[in-house]
Amino acid sequence: MMNVSNVIERLREIMDDETLDQLKEELDGFHSADLADIFPELKPEERLECFRLLDIEKAAELMEYLSPQMQVELLGDIDQESASKILTKLPHDAAADVLGDMEEDESETYLDKLPHKFSEEVRELLTYNEDTAGGIMNPIVLTVNSDMSVQEVLNYIRVKAEKDNLELYYIYVTDKQNHLLGVVSLRKLLTSPANKKVEDIMISDIVKLHVDDYSDYITDEFMKYQYNALPVVDLYNRLKGMITWDDVHDLFEEETTEEIYQSSGISTEVVDEDEILSGNILNAIRARTPWLFITLLGEFVAVNVAHHFDHTIAAIPIVAIFMPLLAGLGGNIGTQSITLMVRGLSTGQVTMSSAFHHIIREMSVGLVIGTIFGLIVTFATFGWQHSIELGVVVGIAMTINMTMATIIGTFTPFALKSLNIDPAVASGPVIATTIDVVGLVVYFTLVSTFLVKVF
Repeated sequence: MMNVSNVIERLREIMDDETLDQLKEELDGFHSADLADIFPELKPEERLECFRLLDIEKAAELMEYLSPQMQVELLGDIDQESASKILTKLPHDAAADVLGDMEEDESETYLDKLPHKFSEEVRELLTYNEDTAGGIMNPIVLTVNSDMSVQEVLNYIRVKAEKDNLELYYIYVTDKQNHLLGVVSLRKLLTSPANKKVEDIMISDIVKLHVDDYSDYITDEFMKYQYNALPVVDLYNRLKGMITWDDVHDLFEEETTEEIYQSSGISTEVVDEDEILSGNILNAIRARTPWLFITLLGEFVAVNVAHHFDHTIAAIPIVAIFMPLLAGLGGNIGTQSITLMVRGLSTGQVTMSSAFHHIIREMSVGLVIGTIFGLIVTFATFGWQHSIELGVVVGIAMTINMTMATIIGTFTPFALKSLNIDPAVASGPVIATTIDVVGLVVYFTLVSTFLVKVF
């Protein structure tokens, strides 16, 4: 495994000696994915010096591995002629992604400098929402006619693939108006008789995507059918492009990152994900503050609950020290239930029709775990405070709190899903606050009912 620190040190030694030929040779020896690990660790001026030494092909490969923020930074620091050449070496969808992250006037400048055909194809991609199939697809697809023979198709592939740098997964069959008629795999082509017609070996029952399909539906389709690529069509079934498995891998990674952020109360709707981690600090504050305000309001409710039972706390001060214990374990098991349901809904392992089953199941899990921890707390409290009554009340509160937390944590994602709200927002601060409030009400009600007279 590459040691990035050692590599950085080595590159800096070469840069200090000003031996550019040696630096270029060193950089060329790395895979583009490895360079993408190295570049963020370099200082901006070092990064630019290294980037300028890469040939166009290598620079284009590297761009596909870098964050959008760094892509825009590097292209903005070199001359527009070189930047335009790098963009033309990118797949159309990757070029559209880079240009889409630029300011509008800057992207227009590059589009004007790109070859006309390439520019027009990228412009069309930019008209689609970036989270839809139209915004993700590669419009360069190999198509053939249904009356061609297998040998004619193979000959055609040899010419087109070398000329247009095509991604070859499947061959799509279209008519003269570019309507999608069928699909043929390379394996089928290579194993079929040379004189066989395409229409005789193509699959007509095609799994396809629409240009307006959103990313979550796209990932679901790929996970379901396990194809390496899927065609994208418009309303009239005209072939517009294709989406490959590596595109979906990026989508899946983005969705997972977004779910993790949302589960922690970090908003990705107003601020780009890259900006949250390493961009302007004000953007990071904007992303993290909204849910904290909601949590603050919720915790004020919890404070009000505690205030309502202030006479109980005044009469039995010892009960106050168990509040963090109940809130912590209740919040933890509730978050576990939320995580399981949100992830299950995302992958399709959990469905809306199975909601009742999962609520009952998680309630049973919560009850058993709550009982176990309740007994532990009961005996621990008795041994510590020498009060069986206090131990039993705290133990029962623990059992009820953990059971209620699993019910709330399981039910809420299904409720939000039914309202067409992303279930991921159910996680983290909001549910934790709800569980805190419910837990305090249960605890203080038990204390007021059973302990005030005893103590």
